[in-house]
Amino acid sequence: MRVVVVGGAGTIGRRLVPALRSRGHDVVVAGRASGDVHVDLTSHSTIEAMYREVGAVDGVVSVAAHGALDEFATLTSEALRENMRAKFFGQADLVLTGQHHCADGASFTLTSGIFADRAWPHVTGGGVISGALHGFGLSAAIELPRGMRINVVSPTMIGDSVDAFAEHFPGMRPVPMDELVGHYLHCIEGEDTGRIIRAYG
Repeated sequence: MRVVVVGGAGTIGRRLVPALRSRGHDVVVAGRASGDVHVDLTSHSTIEAMYREVGAVDGVVSVAAHGALDEFATLTSEALRENMRAKFFGQADLVLTGQHHCADGASFTLTSGIFADRAWPHVTGGGVISGALHGFGLSAAIELPRGMRINVVSPTMIGDSVDAFAEHFPGMRPVPMDELVGHYLHCIEGEDTGRIIRAYG
Protein backbone atom coordinates (compact mmCIF):
# COMPACT_ATOMS: atom_id res chain seq x y z
CA MET A 1 0.00 0.00 0.00
CA ARG A 2 1.00 3.61 -0.52
CA VAL A 3 0.61 5.40 2.82
CA VAL A 4 1.07 9.06 3.76
CA VAL A 5 2.27 9.62 7.32
CA VAL A 6 1.65 13.21 8.38
CA GLY A 7 4.17 13.95 11.11
CA GLY A 8 6.36 11.07 10.04
CA ALA A 9 9.49 12.74 11.41
CA GLY A 10 8.01 13.12 14.92
CA THR A 11 8.12 10.89 17.99
CA ILE A 12 5.58 8.31 16.80
CA GLY A 13 6.37 8.75 13.11
CA ARG A 14 10.06 7.94 13.57
CA ARG A 15 9.05 4.47 14.75
CA LEU A 16 5.95 3.97 12.59
CA VAL A 17 7.50 4.83 9.22
CA PRO A 18 10.27 2.18 9.34
CA ALA A 19 7.76 -0.38 10.64
CA LEU A 20 5.52 0.27 7.64
CA ARG A 21 8.44 0.11 5.19
CA SER A 22 9.66 -3.16 6.71
CA ARG A 23 6.23 -4.62 5.90
CA GLY A 24 6.50 -3.63 2.24
CA HIS A 25 4.48 -0.42 2.21
CA ASP A 26 5.43 2.61 0.12
CA VAL A 27 5.53 5.43 2.68
CA VAL A 28 5.38 9.16 1.96
CA VAL A 29 6.40 11.31 4.93
CA ALA A 30 4.58 14.64 5.15
CA GLY A 31 5.46 17.44 7.52
CA ARG A 32 5.45 21.16 8.06
CA ALA A 33 9.23 21.51 7.87
CA SER A 34 10.52 18.07 6.88
CA GLY A 35 9.61 14.98 4.89
CA ASP A 36 8.87 14.14 1.27
CA VAL A 37 5.97 16.58 0.94
CA HIS A 38 5.01 19.76 2.75
CA VAL A 39 1.80 20.13 4.75
CA ASP A 40 0.64 22.46 7.50
CA LEU A 41 -2.45 21.17 9.28
CA THR A 42 -3.58 24.73 9.98
CA SER A 43 -3.66 25.49 6.24
CA HIS A 44 -6.31 23.93 4.02
CA SER A 45 -4.45 24.96 0.87
CA THR A 46 -1.38 22.91 1.87
CA ILE A 47 -3.57 19.88 2.66
CA GLU A 48 -5.17 20.16 -0.77
CA ALA A 49 -1.74 20.57 -2.39
CA MET A 50 -0.38 17.53 -0.53
CA TYR A 51 -3.15 15.31 -1.87
CA ARG A 52 -2.64 16.58 -5.41
CA GLU A 53 1.07 15.81 -5.14
CA VAL A 54 0.85 12.30 -3.64
CA GLY A 55 -2.06 11.06 -5.76
CA ALA A 56 -4.60 8.39 -4.85
CA VAL A 57 -2.98 6.88 -1.74
CA ASP A 58 -4.29 3.84 0.14
CA GLY A 59 -3.81 5.19 3.65
CA VAL A 60 -3.38 8.46 5.55
CA VAL A 61 -2.02 8.51 9.09
CA SER A 62 -1.85 11.64 11.22
CA VAL A 63 0.65 11.66 14.08
CA ALA A 64 1.65 15.30 13.71
CA ALA A 65 -0.07 17.82 15.95
CA HIS A 66 -0.36 18.03 19.71
CA GLY A 67 -2.38 20.32 21.92
CA ALA A 68 -0.86 22.92 24.23
CA LEU A 69 -1.05 22.86 28.01
CA ASP A 70 -3.44 25.43 29.48
CA GLU A 71 -4.47 27.15 32.71
CA PHE A 72 -8.21 26.86 33.22
CA ALA A 73 -8.44 30.09 35.27
CA THR A 74 -7.13 32.11 32.33
CA LEU A 75 -8.32 29.94 29.43
CA THR A 76 -10.44 31.74 26.83
CA SER A 77 -12.63 30.46 24.04
CA GLU A 78 -10.24 32.12 21.59
CA ALA A 79 -7.27 30.20 23.02
CA LEU A 80 -9.31 27.00 22.88
CA ARG A 81 -10.14 27.56 19.20
CA GLU A 82 -6.48 28.25 18.43
CA ASN A 83 -5.47 25.04 20.21
CA MET A 84 -7.94 23.12 18.05
CA ARG A 85 -6.75 24.48 14.69
CA ALA A 86 -4.24 21.76 13.88
CA LYS A 87 -5.03 18.95 16.29
CA PHE A 88 -8.77 18.81 15.58
CA PHE A 89 -9.67 20.88 12.53
CA GLY A 90 -6.46 19.96 10.69
CA GLN A 91 -6.96 16.25 11.23
CA ALA A 92 -10.63 16.52 10.27
CA ASP A 93 -9.56 18.35 7.10
CA LEU A 94 -7.23 15.47 6.19
CA VAL A 95 -10.34 13.27 6.04
CA LEU A 96 -12.82 15.74 4.57
CA THR A 97 -10.43 16.68 1.78
CA GLY A 98 -8.85 13.25 1.48
CA GLN A 99 -12.13 11.52 0.70
CA HIS A 100 -12.04 13.24 -2.70
CA HIS A 101 -8.45 12.25 -3.50
CA CYS A 102 -7.64 8.89 -1.91
CA ALA A 103 -8.06 5.46 -3.50
CA ASP A 104 -11.15 3.31 -3.08
CA GLY A 105 -11.03 1.56 0.28
CA ALA A 106 -8.41 3.96 1.68
CA SER A 107 -8.00 4.24 5.43
CA PHE A 108 -7.59 7.30 7.65
CA THR A 109 -5.96 6.92 11.05
CA LEU A 110 -6.11 9.96 13.34
CA THR A 111 -4.52 10.55 16.75
CA SER A 112 -6.38 11.83 19.81
CA GLY A 113 -5.40 11.23 23.44
CA ILE A 114 -6.28 9.92 26.87
CA PHE A 115 -7.71 13.24 28.08
CA ALA A 116 -10.95 12.55 26.22
CA ASP A 117 -11.63 9.93 28.90
CA ARG A 118 -9.54 10.97 31.89
CA ALA A 119 -9.53 14.47 33.32
CA TRP A 120 -6.12 15.92 34.18
CA PRO A 121 -5.02 19.40 35.23
CA HIS A 122 -3.88 21.84 32.53
CA VAL A 123 -5.25 19.90 29.55
CA THR A 124 -8.82 21.15 29.12
CA GLY A 125 -8.01 21.87 25.48
CA GLY A 126 -6.59 18.39 25.04
CA GLY A 127 -9.73 16.83 26.47
CA VAL A 128 -12.01 18.90 24.22
CA ILE A 129 -9.92 18.17 21.12
CA SER A 130 -9.68 14.44 21.76
CA GLY A 131 -13.38 14.11 22.54
CA ALA A 132 -14.20 15.95 19.32
CA LEU A 133 -11.90 13.64 17.33
CA HIS A 134 -13.68 10.60 18.78
CA GLY A 135 -17.06 11.96 17.74
CA PHE A 136 -15.76 12.90 14.30
CA GLY A 137 -14.31 9.45 13.74
CA LEU A 138 -17.56 7.70 14.66
CA SER A 139 -19.58 9.94 12.34
CA ALA A 140 -17.13 9.80 9.45
CA ALA A 141 -17.07 5.99 9.60
CA ILE A 142 -20.70 5.82 8.45
CA GLU A 143 -20.38 8.65 5.92
CA LEU A 144 -17.13 8.02 4.03
CA PRO A 145 -17.61 6.95 0.39
CA ARG A 146 -16.13 4.15 -1.70
CA GLY A 147 -15.42 1.74 1.14
CA MET A 148 -13.08 4.12 2.94
CA ARG A 149 -12.32 3.52 6.62
CA ILE A 150 -11.43 5.68 9.61
CA ASN A 151 -10.10 4.90 13.08
CA VAL A 152 -8.72 7.02 15.90
CA VAL A 153 -5.79 5.98 18.09
CA SER A 154 -5.97 7.53 21.55
CA PRO A 155 -2.64 7.13 23.38
CA THR A 156 -1.69 7.95 26.92
CA MET A 157 1.80 9.32 27.54
CA ILE A 158 4.17 7.48 25.19
CA GLY A 159 7.07 5.48 26.53
CA ASP A 160 9.57 7.30 24.31
CA SER A 161 8.38 10.67 25.68
CA VAL A 162 8.42 9.96 29.41
CA ASP A 163 11.50 12.10 30.04
CA ALA A 164 9.85 15.11 28.38
CA PHE A 165 6.35 14.83 29.87
CA ALA A 166 6.50 12.87 33.15
CA GLU A 167 6.78 16.06 35.21
CA HIS A 168 3.49 17.32 33.74
CA PHE A 169 1.62 14.04 34.24
CA PRO A 170 2.96 12.44 37.44
CA GLY A 171 1.65 8.93 38.05
CA MET A 172 0.41 8.44 34.48
CA ARG A 173 1.31 5.02 33.13
CA PRO A 174 2.95 5.22 29.68
CA VAL A 175 2.15 3.01 26.71
CA PRO A 176 5.20 1.24 25.22
CA MET A 177 6.05 2.53 21.75
CA ASP A 178 6.08 -0.96 20.20
CA GLU A 179 2.54 -1.55 21.44
CA LEU A 180 1.40 1.82 20.12
CA VAL A 181 2.96 1.25 16.69
CA GLY A 182 1.13 -2.08 16.57
CA HIS A 183 -2.20 -0.27 16.99
CA TYR A 184 -1.44 2.01 14.03
CA LEU A 185 -0.39 -0.95 11.88
CA HIS A 186 -3.64 -2.73 12.69
CA CYS A 187 -5.67 0.34 11.70
CA ILE A 188 -3.81 0.66 8.39
CA GLU A 189 -3.70 -3.00 7.42
CA GLY A 190 -6.91 -4.29 9.01
CA GLU A 191 -10.55 -3.91 8.08
CA ASP A 192 -11.91 -2.07 11.13
CA THR A 193 -13.65 1.27 10.87
CA GLY A 194 -15.18 3.60 13.41
CA ARG A 195 -12.99 2.33 16.24
CA ILE A 196 -11.41 4.38 19.03
CA ILE A 197 -8.28 2.49 20.09
CA ARG A 198 -7.57 3.43 23.68
CA ALA A 199 -3.84 2.77 24.12
CA TYR A 200 -3.69 3.61 27.79
CA GLY A 201 -0.84 1.34 28.88
